[in-house]
Amino acid sequence: MPLAARIQNAALLAKVMTAEQAAELIPVGANVGMSGFTGAGYPKAVPQALAARLAALHASGQTDARIGLWTGASTAPELDGALAKAQGIEMRLPYQSDPTCRKLINAGQMLYTDMHLSHVAQAAWFGFLGKLDVAVVEVVGILPDGRLIPSTSVGNNKTWLDQADKVILEVNLHQDPALEGMHDIYYGTQLPPHRLPIPLVKASDRIGQTHLQCDPAKVIAVAVTDHADRNAAFDPPSEVSSQIAGHIIDFLQHEVKSGRLPKELLPLQSGVGNVANAVLAGLNQGPFENLTAYTEVLQDGMLDMLRSGKLAFASATALSLSPDAAAEFKGNIDFYRERIVLRSQEISNHPELVRRLGVIAMNAMIEADIYGNVNSTHIMGSSIMNGIGGSGDFARNAYLSIFMTPSVAKDGQISCIVPMVSHHDHTEHDVQVIVSEQGLADLRGLAPTQRAQLIVERCAHPSFRPQLLDYMARARHSAAGLHTPHMLDEALSWHSRYLKTGRM
Repeated sequence: MPLAARIQNAALLAKVMTAEQAAELIPVGANVGMSGFTGAGYPKAVPQALAARLAALHASGQTDARIGLWTGASTAPELDGALAKAQGIEMRLPYQSDPTCRKLINAGQMLYTDMHLSHVAQAAWFGFLGKLDVAVVEVVGILPDGRLIPSTSVGNNKTWLDQADKVILEVNLHQDPALEGMHDIYYGTQLPPHRLPIPLVKASDRIGQTHLQCDPAKVIAVAVTDHADRNAAFDPPSEVSSQIAGHIIDFLQHEVKSGRLPKELLPLQSGVGNVANAVLAGLNQGPFENLTAYTEVLQDGMLDMLRSGKLAFASATALSLSPDAAAEFKGNIDFYRERIVLRSQEISNHPELVRRLGVIAMNAMIEADIYGNVNSTHIMGSSIMNGIGGSGDFARNAYLSIFMTPSVAKDGQISCIVPMVSHHDHTEHDVQVIVSEQGLADLRGLAPTQRAQLIVERCAHPSFRPQLLDYMARARHSAAGLHTPHMLDEALSWHSRYLKTGRM
């Protein structure tokens, strides 16, 4: 396809330049908003060119040659990884999963602001994050009037294009032009006190436009690339993840039988990762029909469910597919365009919409404590793993808030059910169901001591269950208060013991 067919605006076609030339236009010290959400739709060439430029400046003695990096969520080695290895990021937000970023953050060499994903766009509009100097956004193509065909993620792209003083577009020829029409970009948000209700009442509603808007006068460069998204393969469902899926399906069936859920359930939200994907695989084999999804990321499992007909429609902000699933998606894109909509993350994760739709939220965690508090971000209290992502957006506002984990980690050396979590992301007030391969604990309407008994009996691994029961019994006899009994000198002793001995 000729380049002019992808870049149909003559003025922007005249601004085509190399990634290296485009990167030169990004000032040192700038806040840069880049596209990308969970390995989809991120710029591939300009960040690598910028990383090379910053690395050269570091080598010449300019050790403060860094930028502030804002995205939708995690990206890929070509963006986060390249800039981190170049020591080129001063501040990162709102979510990351890159190992080099993680290492620098935990070493205190990169600042990191972990945010609820639904909060990012409004925080930028409020001015809470400072000035956004440059946006670097991947698109599939540019229409004659300057409108942009979005890529495989929307994320915060609308906000970056609106807020940035200058814009660099990266047209990715690898992305299929047939993506056009799959997106729904809502331009009706306002700042308080002028906000109006968002007119979305079911997952399949379209309330916006199919294209992104951008003032052509702000575009300072257009770079061209031809590279696939980071398409990582998922592990096949393990015995543990299949058992977790089975417990959740049994629970949902019971909720239908009890009249608390309709037979087609309510819109599903699923976090990212192998366990979440295994749960979707279980649902695809389960008894439910005509399901819908209102989620942030569409993974292989939901693609399978759309293909089988179990899932009628899916709303998300990004695709995150394995290589095989990406090929299936591209080969049948006309089929999927009728059944998938990609929205801005301020809409896909909007708390009010999550509550209105009655979403069933299913998210992974690192650990939970006996009272139902959940840690989804930190290892041993002080080391960040990835970030909270959208789990908080959904958990607090969902019709059902489910957190899932294997009962142990590190080959059984760590219990994922502990006396007290080493970091709080989701308090007991936002957690309704905890499930491991051992079983499922329905915590709704229970007092703390009742929750504790159920979590330990249903979810803890047998090798750690006696210790947890012993802790609970002793706490009930020695704690200062008996509403949520804790022995503060022991509450985090399991974590301390692991740091000293390698075993809880």
